[in-house]
Amino acid sequence: MYILGINAYHGDVSAVLLNDGDLVAALEEERFRRIKHVAGFPTNAIQRCLDIAGIDAADLDHVAISRDPSAHFGKKVQFVLTERPSLKLVWERAMSSRKVTNVEGDLAEALGVSQSRLPPLHNVEHHPAHLASAFFVSPYDEAAVCALDAMGDFVSTSWAMGQGNHMETLGRVYYPHSLGLLYTAITQFLGFPYYGDEYKVMGLAPYGEPTYTDELRELIPLGEEGQFELSLGYFRHWQEDYDMDWEEGRPDFGKVYTPELEELLGPEREPESELTQRHKDIAHSLQAVHEENAFHVLNAVHEQTGADRLCLAGGVAMNSVANGKVRANTPFEEVYIQPAAADNGTALGAAFHVWHEEMDRPRSFVMNHTLWGTSYDDDRVPEIVADQPEAASKYQWTTYDDLDRLCKKTAQLLADGKVVGWFRGRMEWGARALGNRSILADPGRADARDRINNRVKYREEFRPFAPSILEEAVDEYFAGYDTPGSENTGAAPDPFMQQVYPVREEKREEIPAVTHVDGTGRLQAVGKGRNPAYHKLISAFAEKTGTPVVLNTSFNENEPIVESPEQALDCFFRTAMDAVVVENTLVMRQPVETAASEDTGPQ
Repeated sequence: MYILGINAYHGDVSAVLLNDGDLVAALEEERFRRIKHVAGFPTNAIQRCLDIAGIDAADLDHVAISRDPSAHFGKKVQFVLTERPSLKLVWERAMSSRKVTNVEGDLAEALGVSQSRLPPLHNVEHHPAHLASAFFVSPYDEAAVCALDAMGDFVSTSWAMGQGNHMETLGRVYYPHSLGLLYTAITQFLGFPYYGDEYKVMGLAPYGEPTYTDELRELIPLGEEGQFELSLGYFRHWQEDYDMDWEEGRPDFGKVYTPELEELLGPEREPESELTQRHKDIAHSLQAVHEENAFHVLNAVHEQTGADRLCLAGGVAMNSVANGKVRANTPFEEVYIQPAAADNGTALGAAFHVWHEEMDRPRSFVMNHTLWGTSYDDDRVPEIVADQPEAASKYQWTTYDDLDRLCKKTAQLLADGKVVGWFRGRMEWGARALGNRSILADPGRADARDRINNRVKYREEFRPFAPSILEEAVDEYFAGYDTPGSENTGAAPDPFMQQVYPVREEKREEIPAVTHVDGTGRLQAVGKGRNPAYHKLISAFAEKTGTPVVLNTSFNENEPIVESPEQALDCFFRTAMDAVVVENTLVMRQPVETAASEDTGPQ
């Protein structure tokens, strides 16, 4: 039985495909539309899901969408009568809901069939989809489940107890109160205006001090049993002329905060203007208060469930700094965070919600890797390179029949200080590049950060780079956080790069390029069974350098992660990367002054 899951009419639209409860494909539309966090309808992602499975629309048995306009209707009416939001805001929300109720037309067009031939359509409420995306693909038969985000279907936070193939919702926090919108408001205040910029503030936070925590606590009084409320006088998303725009697929929120926030914190920062110490202190204070708020909710969740294991979802669960501290600040002993924890993951959750909750089917699938996207062969790579102007004098390229030799050559390039694009196998699901669509460098070279920022990524200098480390070496290089009882939790070997941990002090000089200013790193534990080729590459690098770690950043340049060989090579040509691997072909710029340059021709 095939179930198509979609997230549509919101940011991060996506599609997934299940076959008898097992995941076949999971794709984000932004990789095809080439617009970050693209909104609208996931037409391309849907078609690629069918292509990967080798089926067509007639083979689909059910479709699930992670929106339900009818959810919490009474709460919505109560909100309008009590808070009296602007008519414009009510109209915009009504039009957004109308799109969801008319999904059949867009779905029929995407599938190339008439509406009369569509399979049954299931509307799955946004937050149950988040919860399902975390629990039903986790390795746990029983766990507490919590979703923290901006909002969806009038809910911003929810939690449940998951057992087997069912979940029981235990608590909710309703719109307009939201941990996610608080973080968004301060992100905008600090001069980062774009949808999804919150991660930049998280990266900026360690450069500051917690001098504004009291002021920020004023924005969000905490209640009992995990509840909280925004001090709504500082926010405008709930009442005033607040714009939500998806022009040409680019998601854009209007300003979330009111002038009262400037009275509390001082003047806002203009985008692209100087980042002062005050801005860094506000960022640090925001992260500190955010962690207090998140742990307030999670400790209440533990008290209500008594569970030892926790599954997290929602856009707020992309805050990897807070995620790494959960076990030290709550009684939870294990944490699972699905790699597409934001709204892209609700497509996954909607599909699994139908399979388990509505059809009562048993669980059989565990997501232990992210490689659920498209894949390509490299037949076209030499031709694409040869077609470049003056190709023979600018590049040399070699196709390898032996993966061991390819990994050794690439490892030598990295050891020699080169920046290398790495494009192999199926594309990753989720926001992180985890070894199949990555740009790699030697973490032992402190200047690697500046080289990549200034020559390849062209991004803010304060943002950290992440380490990919052999799973078996995690304990040697990373520590956990101390609990209130001074017991160290240890670093979890997270395969999805969703948790930040301290780099052990004795290792920080060995891997400075992936050690942030506060001595931490957002690690990816690379297991041999999860990604054999990437594990082999890092192992080859370890043999040459003694360090089982590489610097890993997403394969892109101010755009979505590359999806195809053409996009990978285009990124290589227009930036200052030294080399790129596309499947089994290594392309290097001339001259290449490394030991790897000795081999040319087919290998």
